[in-house]
Amino acid sequence: MTENIHPIPVITPLRAWLESLRLRTLPLACAPVITGSALAWWQGHFNLSVALLALLTTALLQMLSNLANDYGDAIKGSDTTERIGPLRGMQKGAISQKQMRFALAITVMLTMVTGVTLVIRSCHSYSDILGFLALGALAIIAAIAYTVGKKPYGYLGLGDASVLVFFGWLGVLGSYYLQAHSVQTVLLLPASGCGLLAVAVLNINNMRDIDSDRQHGKFTLAVRLGAMNARYYHLLLLAGSLLCFVLFAWLNSLPMAGWLFLLATPLLFRQGRYVLRERSAIAMRPVLVKTVKNALLVNLLFALGLVIN
Repeated sequence: MTENIHPIPVITPLRAWLESLRLRTLPLACAPVITGSALAWWQGHFNLSVALLALLTTALLQMLSNLANDYGDAIKGSDTTERIGPLRGMQKGAISQKQMRFALAITVMLTMVTGVTLVIRSCHSYSDILGFLALGALAIIAAIAYTVGKKPYGYLGLGDASVLVFFGWLGVLGSYYLQAHSVQTVLLLPASGCGLLAVAVLNINNMRDIDSDRQHGKFTLAVRLGAMNARYYHLLLLAGSLLCFVLFAWLNSLPMAGWLFLLATPLLFRQGRYVLRERSAIAMRPVLVKTVKNALLVNLLFALGLVIN
């Protein structure tokens, strides 16, 4: 008989909702806005009110994604007591499907309010307004469709690509454009670096749950690659992100402060070595928090270097 990894304790409604919102994910979700705003500051285009509205909208999108992820996995039966990762409110029976659907609707409305306010406040042309409203709608759909629907793309191994796009390219370049009203090709480098670090977080999460995901038909990229190849993939994500930041600093001849992000290199190297050495799925559990912290640290050091410059 298989022993349950997670006994299901009785929790309060407040605790259940806090677990489902996963507030600890918000700092990393806001990293693209921080990086994009730092780039705007570096080029003399920083706008505080736009940056704050972008941060608020991004935080709401992340909470929407977290709630939708819990809802989708719960109704599909992907999250069980045998799962290594933590169970949330719905899996513990503290939140009903009706309550979660209501919470999703409220979060969508709040996101639309802040998103529309952001677009109206920052865009100077009708084409920009329409373009960013369309991107905002796409972001909301992507947040929900990751695990909800008949064919959620998170179950097809497309989550990594989505994270790179929304937590990298659109997150960084979008927040920069809303302040500078222009964009340069070279900015794709820090945007890609930020996105690859976010993908690394997702990959650790998927390596941790690789066995239960495979059993329940959730074919993440880690499941498709296999445990060992997913580890090599993780090394490429860490090295690729660092290379993107290095190339940007080199091409723009940044002074010493612009290379502050290199201070995080030993932490990334240590993490990559651990992931390659530890072969069990359960060994990835403590790495998830460290990956989030390392990714956030790299972005903050990069942003700090730009602000100092």
